[in-house]
Parts: sequence; structure tokens; C-alpha cells
Amino acid sequence: MPELPEVEVSKLGIQPHIEQQTVTHVLIHNASLRWPVPDEVRSIEGQVIRAVRRRAKYLLLDTDVGSVILHLGMSGHLRIVPHSEALKKHDHVEIHFGNGKALRLNDARRFGACLWQEPQHSHALFAKLGPEPLTDAFNAQWLFERSRNKKIPVKQFIMDNHVVVGVGNIYANESLFKAGIHPKKAAGKVSLQRYQALAPIIKQTLSAAITQGGTTLKDFAQSDGKPGYFAQQLLVYGRKGKPCVQCQSLLQEIRLGQRSTVYCAQCQK
Repeated sequence: MPELPEVEVSKLGIQPHIEQQTVTHVLIHNASLRWPVPDEVRSIEGQVIRAVRRRAKYLLLDTDVGSVILHLGMSGHLRIVPHSEALKKHDHVEIHFGNGKALRLNDARRFGACLWQEPQHSHALFAKLGPEPLTDAFNAQWLFERSRNKKIPVKQFIMDNHVVVGVGNIYANESLFKAGIHPKKAAGKVSLQRYQALAPIIKQTLSAAITQGGTTLKDFAQSDGKPGYFAQQLLVYGRKGKPCVQCQSLLQEIRLGQRSTVYCAQCQK
């Protein structure tokens, strides 16, 4: 599934083409996505896209009458193409703009979403989300206070969207390795000092992924069709049985929350 950096890269990719542009048509070719596409999304016809925003792994296209919410699901991606370009298989929703361009949501597995948010309201999907990891609201003190007395492994704790949004499996693996924290360690047993190391590392890891274009994942492409290039920088994720880049001992893999978890038993305590 595309993680936060991939979604942020998608936002940055489409933003220059559609922000401050007038919507001419909304075409729904297949409304049967993760949730049925509501007819209200057509309300943006004739409206100007005031802003393109990201909240967690959702993108919001803001207009004066409301916002279209997009989610890429497991295999979805967005493309900016000319109006005249032929549809591709699995192009489910497209938005046409006055500049001759169209934004298309392509999703082979149809686990993505296209939803509607009324103006001055927050969709129910956002009600219990934690802070964005790249904001000041997310910090060591926040992690420390919310982790007290929690027996859940720290990896699952930082992947909980109620704690912080967007720290997916890849970046949780990488951040814990860089911080030297064992992924199975109970979140409540991690000290404030160690969270003071972990919080900025999470920020740095996500920021680096965004800068480098997102991690290359199966079925994922940026809005311009080019894959990301961050995968070659990964230190532990996907490297089970390979030497640790720090101590050369072989990396181990376990399952936590049904997710692959790779770590170094020597470097992470």
C-alpha cells in the first residue's frame, strides 16, 4: 500500500496542474470503489480548486462548496493527462479542468476511494486521527505520554493512526533501526530519552522519502508515471538475512501485527 511519502509525492505531483483551476466536468466511470462514489463529488463542477491538501494518506481537493477526498488504496495512483487521452483500464474517476488537463484515479483493485466532505466540516474518517508526523504537534513528549502503561510493541504503537498518522510498515522498520530500538519492546517501556531520539528520526526518514520521490512499491507510480527511487536507500526493510549495515550481523525477520518486521538483534535493544 502506498505510504505517506508516496501520497505526499502524489499531492506535489498534481498540485501545480489543478490548483486554482476551474473544474469543467466530473466523470465517474465506476462508482464501486472501497465505498460507493457519492454523487456529491459532481458538485465541484464549475468550481475552482482552492487547495490540494493531504491528511494522513488522504488527499483533499478543496473548493468553496466542499472537498473531494481521494485515497489510493492498495494499488491506486493518480495521473495528470490531456482531456483527449484515451482512458486506461481501471480509470474509475476523472476530473476535467479548464486548462485542458484531467486528473484520473486509476485503481486496479478498487480499494481506493473518492468521497465528499461538506464545507466547514470534517469527514468521519478524520475524527480520531493522530497528528501529522511532520508537524510540531508530533514530538517525543506526545509519544511518551501516550505510551505509558502500554504493552503493545513499539513498532505497532508508532504505526497506530490514533497515535500518529502515516508511519507505515516500511518507515517504522527504518526508523526503529536508526534509533536502535527493538521493534518488540513494549511501548510503555521505552524511555522519554529514547523517544527523543525516535521522533526526529521518524520525521527525517519520512522527509527523505518525500524528497527522493517515494518508495518504489508494486503497482505504484508517481503522477508523472515515474517510479520512486527511495527503495535503494532502505537499511533493513526487505533485507532479511543480509548483513546489518552497522555491525554486519545478519538481519532477522519476525511478524508483528501480521506485518514483516526486519531488525538487527545486535544494534536494536
